[in-house]
Amino acid sequence: MLHDMLMRKIGQTDIETSAIGLGTWAIGGWMWGGTEETKSIAAIQASIDEGVTLIDTAPAYGKGLAEEIVGKALKGRRDKVVLATKCGLVWHAQKGNHFFDYDGPVHRYLGKEEIVYEVEQSLKRLGTDHIDHYITHWQDPTTSIEETMEALETLKTQGKIRSIGASNTSVEEVNAYIKAGQLDAIQEEYSMVKRDIEASHVPVCLEAGVSVLSYSSLSLGLLTGKMGPDRTFEGDDQRKDNPRFSLENRQKVARLMETISPIAEAHEASKAQVVIAWTLQQPGITFSLCGARDPGQAIENAKAGRLRLSQSDLETISNAAQTHLTQLAA
Repeated sequence: MLHDMLMRKIGQTDIETSAIGLGTWAIGGWMWGGTEETKSIAAIQASIDEGVTLIDTAPAYGKGLAEEIVGKALKGRRDKVVLATKCGLVWHAQKGNHFFDYDGPVHRYLGKEEIVYEVEQSLKRLGTDHIDHYITHWQDPTTSIEETMEALETLKTQGKIRSIGASNTSVEEVNAYIKAGQLDAIQEEYSMVKRDIEASHVPVCLEAGVSVLSYSSLSLGLLTGKMGPDRTFEGDDQRKDNPRFSLENRQKVARLMETISPIAEAHEASKAQVVIAWTLQQPGITFSLCGARDPGQAIENAKAGRLRLSQSDLETISNAAQTHLTQLAA
């Protein structure tokens, strides 16, 4: 039985949005073997039509490409969504801490002047006058969090952003953000195969009223139930040489899916939908960001926000995950 879309607020703000969010990393193409704009736009619009109101993107996804595609998809629909994007990965300036190379060097930098520059570029690409949730993408060890928060608070006062988030953080950094201003949410990788934040970040956020947005809830597709032993990855697909996608790991996941399968059938849902619903019902996990590259994937993910698992379902899945995913290669 499907329920209404699960809605939750971001931190202690009055910004309410769907617990399922559309993540657009893959739509940027980079590290995902390219992208098709028409399909990507259709995926975003299908998500919205299915009740997903949280759209998450970033300048680093294809060096602005994902933001541009999101902007095109939201024409005439901007008022229907809570729009999140990020700052802190810069290629127009070589400041801060060198992070990686992608058609030139990309640095982690969260200095005040660059954040002010970045938000203007994102607003142009997205075709909007404000960003609902603005997130520091990766943390910059060369800039104080106090300076970063000062810039973000100024943007909020100006009405260019409505709430503040931080991603890929340490617990120490989360505490520093909380001390420096109003941190509304963190965004961290979390799934059945990566649960470390349960013991580190989640308790801090629960105490401070900070939301947790999980990304990679399906672990880059590993937990969809569709990643068979014959699947191959080519080109710049990041999964090509990732040990998490070894044959041994996929066999472990397949055994987990055998346990999930009857639960999925009982709910008339896919195994991926059950995995996402399980994620959303874990203590302290507020939102789940799920990527989609075509309308079919978008619709499937969205329906997970209307699925409610029983306590028995949750316990069965958690026990099976503990049994089959122990010592899964990272």
